[in-house]
Amino acid sequence: MFTGIVREIGSVEELRRSKQGARLRVGAGLAAELAPGDSVSVSGACLTVASASDGAFEAEVMNQTLSVTTLGGLETGGSVNLEPPLRAGDPLGGHLVQGHVDGTGEVREVRADGFARRLRLAAPRDLGRFIVERGSVTVDGVSLTVAALADDGFEVSLIPETLERTTLGALADGGKVNLEVDVIARYAERLVQGFGEERS
Repeated sequence: MFTGIVREIGSVEELRRSKQGARLRVGAGLAAELAPGDSVSVSGACLTVASASDGAFEAEVMNQTLSVTTLGGLETGGSVNLEPPLRAGDPLGGHLVQGHVDGTGEVREVRADGFARRLRLAAPRDLGRFIVERGSVTVDGVSLTVAALADDGFEVSLIPETLERTTLGALADGGKVNLEVDVIARYAERLVQGFGEERS
């Protein structure tokens, strides 16, 4: 479990692909805190650390993850948002994030909004019912508040701190991002469905 508060921007050192999947190596100071078997959020996708040493960690990325997230498109020298898992007693600064990417979105517009920056993101249609104005959404592992709904997705507003400390500051039109909707919304839908089935 994560909170969507990015600890560090890591640098992709290598992505070795094969028919079986891929091996990802990321350079980061955070690697000193990681050990084999630990979880880490890499741009919103929860991965298991395979090894960690010399200022970097490696993780296996299965084909399923490569196909439903942006991780398959990573290139050497690219940047990723990193967050270690939430531990008992840690502050919940963002919202509850599982690291289970629901789909990818595309940046449709980037515009200035005072000291902030406004992003309009297209999202898969089946995720729309879980995204509400002023609700929570995770974009590339970053916990954000939905500023507005759009016909094809939603908008978020990024403060200077977020622009500086995450990869979202480098996004431009056409950029792809990982999306995770609020898990509470998913459970609420499931509970409502069950209630309807009991009454019918």
